[in-house]
Amino acid sequence: MSTLARRLGFGDAVVIGLGAMLGAGVFVVWGPAAEAAGTSGALLLALLIAALVAACNATGSARLAARYPESGGTYVYGRERLGAFTGFLAGWAFVIGKTASCAAMALTIGYYLWPQHARVVAVAAVAVLTAVNIRGVTKTAAATRILVAVTLTVLVTAVAAGLLGGGTPEAGAVGPAGPFGAAGLLFFAFAGYARIATLGEEVRDPARTIPRAVPVALGIVLLVYAAVAVTCLSVLGMPALARSAAPLADVVTAAGLPQLAPVVRVGAGIAVCGVLLSLLAGVGRTVLAMARRSDLPKRLDAVHPRFATPWLAELAVAAVIIAVVLAADVRGAIGFSSVAVLTYYAITNAAAWTLGGPRHLRAVAALGLIGCVVLATTLPEPTVLAGGGMLALGVLAYAVHRRKG
Repeated sequence: MSTLARRLGFGDAVVIGLGAMLGAGVFVVWGPAAEAAGTSGALLLALLIAALVAACNATGSARLAARYPESGGTYVYGRERLGAFTGFLAGWAFVIGKTASCAAMALTIGYYLWPQHARVVAVAAVAVLTAVNIRGVTKTAAATRILVAVTLTVLVTAVAAGLLGGGTPEAGAVGPAGPFGAAGLLFFAFAGYARIATLGEEVRDPARTIPRAVPVALGIVLLVYAAVAVTCLSVLGMPALARSAAPLADVVTAAGLPQLAPVVRVGAGIAVCGVLLSLLAGVGRTVLAMARRSDLPKRLDAVHPRFATPWLAELAVAAVIIAVVLAADVRGAIGFSSVAVLTYYAITNAAAWTLGGPRHLRAVAALGLIGCVVLATTLPEPTVLAGGGMLALGVLAYAVHRRKG
């Protein structure tokens, strides 16, 4: 089996986690989440619920990644702790969920940078960022570091403008309170912390680095999201936030600084590139791990002789994402992704439970498992049905493959 080079340190791991998380929630999910929550109180509660479930998942992911420091994340953990079928289900859920996430992010880049030709921009972004990933994980980390800096600059600008500017928030609610459905959507914004675990084969001293990097990245993101949520609610109000497709641009405009809106739009589009870059890295490496065990075509386990990256897996993932981009709906993609990714993390927590250890760690795993199931089942019904259908299709394909084998 060809192995990947260990080139990432603690700082690189934290930055890749930040790059995977920062951007998704801030630039995409607030409108759908506000609409699902109904009231500002429910939206803030949903953010806390999503963060709690993410923290439980992060604890389990860190423990498992330290035990099994190789590419593949919960696909590997599920196989090792719960059996081959459970591992396959985790890998399949991750691949389909994160493919939907990649499509949503690519379209978001297009809608921010050139709305009239969003799909063209989205396809170009996927192609360019895939090329960056293929050239090496250290280049991925370096590029992500730059993009995270851009993201934080945009967020600080928007939050400062919102808090220091004028504007009157639109009063009222948009419907009955529903924190759990909104929490399922907001979870989409936190899910990137596991990108560190899926890169476990490329992290130096993974038993020490991964458990330290995951909570640091998650904690930073929670503080950023809380600041942005409070700013959006205080400047726009709940009804306007629920309607908004570009909340941060709307915040600076409502605060009396419309000249900053183009800057925020360009900065947001560039920042979301960091999210997509890190997502592509994680999906490609899960495909690599599944191909190594023949759960996907064996040819996809190829490692580039010069760059030491899973180049065929990366190209295959990019091709599927481009196909999805051509007919994607951003809000639907977010919901679909949440169903699949919550399934993935439910398996993570089940696998972490089997590790034993102190009672409080088993309690965290149990809480994470219950939280994932609750959030997945309280998402909008069409989303749950679509996600369940794709998971069932994967199970059917697995059964046919094993029967032939």
